[in-house]
Amino acid sequence: ATIVQAELWKMGQLRPGDTVRFKRLSQAQAEQMEAAQDAAIATCSPPLEKGGQGGFSNASPPAAPAGISPSPPFAKGGDDGLAEPVLHRIPASDNPVAVVYRRAGDKYLLIEYGPLVLDLNLRFRVHALMTHLQAMAVPGILDLTPGIRSLQVHYDSRALPLSKLMDLLLAAEKALPAIEDMQVPTRIVHIPLSWDDAATKLAIEKYMQSVRKDAPWCPSNIEFIRRINGLDSIEEVKRIVFDASYLVMGLGDVYLGAPVATPVDPRHRLVTTKYNPARTWTPENAVGIGGAYMCVYGMEGPGGYQFVGRTLQMWNRWRQTADFTDGKPWLLRFFDQVRFFPVSETELLKIREDFPLGRYQLKIEETTFSLREYNQFLANNNASIVAFKTQQQASFDAERERWRASGQADYASDLTVAEAAPDSELDLPENGRAIASHVAGNVWKVEVEAGAVVKQGDPLVIIESMKMEFAVLAPCDGRIYQVFCREGGQVSAGQDLLVLVSE
Repeated sequence: ATIVQAELWKMGQLRPGDTVRFKRLSQAQAEQMEAAQDAAIATCSPPLEKGGQGGFSNASPPAAPAGISPSPPFAKGGDDGLAEPVLHRIPASDNPVAVVYRRAGDKYLLIEYGPLVLDLNLRFRVHALMTHLQAMAVPGILDLTPGIRSLQVHYDSRALPLSKLMDLLLAAEKALPAIEDMQVPTRIVHIPLSWDDAATKLAIEKYMQSVRKDAPWCPSNIEFIRRINGLDSIEEVKRIVFDASYLVMGLGDVYLGAPVATPVDPRHRLVTTKYNPARTWTPENAVGIGGAYMCVYGMEGPGGYQFVGRTLQMWNRWRQTADFTDGKPWLLRFFDQVRFFPVSETELLKIREDFPLGRYQLKIEETTFSLREYNQFLANNNASIVAFKTQQQASFDAERERWRASGQADYASDLTVAEAAPDSELDLPENGRAIASHVAGNVWKVEVEAGAVVKQGDPLVIIESMKMEFAVLAPCDGRIYQVFCREGGQVSAGQDLLVLVSE
């Protein structure tokens, strides 16, 4: 579900403990509400009479200002009421590849190509459509965001109604040339990598201490990668990582400008599961593998990719240098090829100090990437690619079976924790009050013990949930009477953590 544009302001008003109720709206209703909001802002008058759910009166919905008319329904998909999310489908029998057009709220539309597989041909199709639309410079199209096999269109429905946008997109699809001979500019960017870096080891230690000490990927993510891919040694994992040429398929994974990339050669595509639950802390510029993709974390934060090491900055907000150019603070571009070379932890720290200041420059080679040559490479090496994937899948299945046999496959999810029953009523001492968790999650730290004296605002317990840390604070001065939770334990929303006697 997507919140409509006219209601987004409400998200900024939410506080812990608030209840949210969603109401399904049509495209026309969303546009009508936005038009009324625009008129209210222009006249500084209340936008809507308080009435039915959704923010406007059911009795007398406001009219759109002159010159703005709500989009009529798109004829090929849905009705003018509560239309289905899929606007239109083009089957593969009528097009070089199947296409699905999906609603993504009242301001976005998602175009998906082909089946849910990793296929560079689909990524090139997305790129062809994106460049075609950019060349058209259509008024009302605000932004285009490519994915692995999709393109998200951000549009202004006031300037470009949905029906006109769909007509434009269908015409554009028919006009696209064949992609078989398509070539794109590519840069081979040589980037230093500190293998199995100390910062990533620290993140694993923290994860084992506070989140999940028995996870199959602990204590070594690299050993886990070796095992789940059926490789003979950690050295073989290292060889593949440093031999691979990672093609940047998208930017913005995890953080602005952070690349999501996959090896050009399928025999270099190491496949892993992600952390479950996720880490609460990841060092800046850690390099990880999740699924078949490589990512460089642009900043500290939560994460789930399996670590292989750490590299230099993907983002430079402070200055332009030889590697950060054209006014862009991010390093990489679509279809860049990342190739890692090994450096020590000490060398990387020096590089990280110098790189944002322009005192360290990367080796970058300008070239082109030919889709025809790539597909010919796949055909020429098909037998060895199939053999690698077969071994990889067998090892992946064997690893998951080991999890089931040991009970590790049934680790509690956030949903399971959230369904846990809160504590029953407590027999509280005089002036005592139960302090509960506002969220479901795992207890990372218990900062107090029975008998401890605390001040208002002191942190009592820290809960890890949804890749974030939530501190439960003392609501008043007092003394801890009893503690019910323990570090590493799971709690549900509303579950009592301790009893505080106010003083």
